[in-house]
Amino acid sequence: MTFLAAVTILFSLFAIELIYFKVADHFNIIDKPNARSSHNSITLRGGGVIFCLSGIIFFILSGFQFQYFIIGLIAIATISFIDDILTLNNKIRLSVHLIAVLLMFYQWNLFELAWYWIPIALIFVIGTINAYNFMDGINGITGSYSLLAIATLYYINNYVVTFISSDFLIVVGLSLLVFNFFNFRKRAKCFAGDVGSVSIAFIIVYLIGQLIIKTGNFNYILFLLVYGLDAVITIFFRLMKKENIFEAHRSHFYQYLTNERGWSHLLVSVGYFIVQLIINSAIIFLLKDSFYMAIFFVFVSVVAFLIIRFLTEGKRKLLG
Repeated sequence: MTFLAAVTILFSLFAIELIYFKVADHFNIIDKPNARSSHNSITLRGGGVIFCLSGIIFFILSGFQFQYFIIGLIAIATISFIDDILTLNNKIRLSVHLIAVLLMFYQWNLFELAWYWIPIALIFVIGTINAYNFMDGINGITGSYSLLAIATLYYINNYVVTFISSDFLIVVGLSLLVFNFFNFRKRAKCFAGDVGSVSIAFIIVYLIGQLIIKTGNFNYILFLLVYGLDAVITIFFRLMKKENIFEAHRSHFYQYLTNERGWSHLLVSVGYFIVQLIINSAIIFLLKDSFYMAIFFVFVSVVAFLIIRFLTEGKRKLLG
């Protein structure tokens, strides 16, 4: 992609985002604070719609590459946007999610592999998408964390192994820059909404899956380790307290830091970004394709994260 083309797409995405703000304001597509929120002001919802639109822009400019993935992306983004506005029945929402994920699998040619890869991939993909959505609760966290993932994948695609079109990574990265411009600030202009967090999760999972299929290296899953640790360990603690894990809550570590310790949203977001950056660097330059080193690395990370949570939050809060 030429520099001029990239600049043109960047300004186009800015214009699209500003147009969306007008639409969202007119139709009152907003996020109102509640008891479980980590913000205290009414903010436009759905700014992450440009992640899906960036995929469509690439699809058109590239001569319709990755058509099954893009159809799945449009489907999952559409149902998530409707859910942002109307709050749909879970069965409807999950049914569309399943169809979108199966389209992703078809794009991966996953159905040509042994049958047992399908349920394994379903658990990983749907779990990751939902975890990504749950982690989208403070200013800057989804935009910065996702931009790091795309930048890391761009580095791998250009300097380690080619597994996807670099132009696709550039267009998605530009959409994240635009979103961060409006979201990575003390008082955000917009939130990603389900349409944003689910769409970018779908994109990143597709890219990591494509990379794993190309290389056979499952260590690349660890590019989402920080989110994974916070999401999975939080679920574990909630189960220990016999809470309904499907109900909204403020039990994630990032929520504790912002809501109870009073840390700024941007400080926490930068912290998650830096820790994941260190992990990504370790995966690329140290772990590489060593499975046993990756297992040890995950074990140490889990222990370290548990120690940090017990020291900061305390046994009573975590276990009830």
